[in-house]
Amino acid sequence: MSFLSERTKNLGTENAFVVTQEVNDLQRKGRNIISFCIGQPDFDTPNYIKEGAIKAINEGKTGYTVSAGIPELRKAVAKYLSQTRRINISPDSVVIANGAKPFIGYAVLSVTDYGQKHEVLYPNPGFPIYSSQVAAQGAVPVPLNLLERNSYSFDISDLKRKLNKRSRLLILNSPHNPTGRVLNREELEQIAELVLNYDDLWVLSDEVYCKMIHDGEFCSIASIPGMQEKTIIVDGVSKTYAMTGWRIGFASNERLASFFSTWVTNTDSCAGHPNQYAALAALTGPQDMSQMMLRSYVERRNLVFKEMNKIKGVRCLSPAGAFYIWPNVSEACKLVGASDSEDFRKRLLYEAGVAVLSDVHFGTRISGEGEHIRISYATSKENIIEGARRIKEWIEKNK
Repeated sequence: MSFLSERTKNLGTENAFVVTQEVNDLQRKGRNIISFCIGQPDFDTPNYIKEGAIKAINEGKTGYTVSAGIPELRKAVAKYLSQTRRINISPDSVVIANGAKPFIGYAVLSVTDYGQKHEVLYPNPGFPIYSSQVAAQGAVPVPLNLLERNSYSFDISDLKRKLNKRSRLLILNSPHNPTGRVLNREELEQIAELVLNYDDLWVLSDEVYCKMIHDGEFCSIASIPGMQEKTIIVDGVSKTYAMTGWRIGFASNERLASFFSTWVTNTDSCAGHPNQYAALAALTGPQDMSQMMLRSYVERRNLVFKEMNKIKGVRCLSPAGAFYIWPNVSEACKLVGASDSEDFRKRLLYEAGVAVLSDVHFGTRISGEGEHIRISYATSKENIIEGARRIKEWIEKNK
């Protein structure tokens, strides 16, 4: 058998897509499944955005673009980031890619060297591609544990202990997937104070849910004095404008932009040409549809929080942003005899027809933190009510 690299055999994945495939297989067999597993808006892309792409196609804008993206979109992104982060951002510091996700890999590739024991710190639980990309690129993943007993607030003392001369990248995600925690300015100032002590340390600030703030207000670490030049701001149009399949994301950092552009050249050549015009329409067109979607997530957050906390054996904190809730199901696991959250998740899918993700899909388990599942409330209120009813009845039936 031909050789297969260890990095490929051990490459992590995003289990939301794996579980979605399970759901699709069951649905093809006629099963009725309520799916809370994938972070995808249930709204259609607004028509004015589609028309932007159609116009571009009809005008023949279907070939390669420069790797950094079309100038019009880079200018619109720079304006959007400047307004929402309250800093001055130049179009030259902006790079467009096929989604925001590629910038995780580009950042690790740009600031660490393979096999040199350079360290990347990331939130745990957290988006699983952080740790998988770090390991795949030959750096050392260093988890920063977010604890339920601390309301998933950032542990500054833990960060201080783990920073050292090998630290090259700190990944922040606010609003946070999967807990919905939002970093406030005071926390960001404390993080910045530590980061500024390390000349070789960069910050990747994953801000793709920045418009989805339910409580408080959004603040970027790039707005803290001295941090803009050290921060890679990552955002995109997927969540805010219901454009997940259009695959348009963007990043900004003045020093790294040209290197990111070169990485785009090496991987995808450029983002999809007409899709870039769709993103341009999204950022420069009417915002009423997007604002309606964002308001709906607050209503759904309130509903799912209420319904989950009514279920025996389940407890959860109220997320301040994004569209995920992170229930503790430790007692529910005991009630139904599930060995852990993953066993609970599988039985919930096959026996109750409810699809969720378990905590093992978001990092390593933390001692003393119990068992958790993630529920995406980027779905209808009817699905939330029905899904909660099924979970409640399944636990009652099996305890």
